[in-house]
Amino acid sequence: MIASLSSAASTAPSFPTRPVQQRTGAGVATADGASDVAPASESAADRPAVAAASAQEKGQLSEADRQRLQSLQRSDRQVRAHEMAHVAAGGSLVRSGASFSYAIGPDGQRYAVGGEVAIDTSPGRNPEETLDKAARIRAAALAPADPSPQDRQVAALATRLAMQASMELALRRDDTAGARVTADSREGSAAAVAAYTGVAAAAAGEAPAAAIDLFA
Repeated sequence: MIASLSSAASTAPSFPTRPVQQRTGAGVATADGASDVAPASESAADRPAVAAASAQEKGQLSEADRQRLQSLQRSDRQVRAHEMAHVAAGGSLVRSGASFSYAIGPDGQRYAVGGEVAIDTSPGRNPEETLDKAARIRAAALAPADPSPQDRQVAALATRLAMQASMELALRRDDTAGARVTADSREGSAAAVAAYTGVAAAAAGEAPAAAIDLFA
């Protein structure tokens, strides 16, 4: 099973960061009403240029636009660092590279304002493997310094997986202990039957072969 943590429509669970801008449908709304979304297949390596506007462009920006540009640049750095933390901690559990949604800044550049990483959250082949996998899923979900609510949901899912695996191991130990007790009981019963048979034979006057006659 692949987990999806994105607030946008997605078929695979992932680790999205908190968008700086308000989402509208599948896009990310900007202050001027424009929107831009990264292709689902785009990875962190395909990051678009986010260089600051030229001195001439800065001179043409209003104070409000300059502040919004700084906010978008800060968001871009935080979002990318957030997703890379998931990827680094997730290792082989990561099923696709980080993908991002973008907002267009007043300088015409695209800035990441949301992202996600798809991760495998299926149980392992046995309880022991599931316990190990659940620990790795939880570590990947909580790797960023500021886990999002959806990151915490995946961490909670990992905790539930670990609890189920622990219960399976406990039941397995109980079954093994029960089988051992049954075998011990059978051996004890056989010994009791043998002892009872010996007593019954003595009562019937059948002296044991090793008996000694004290009145010869």
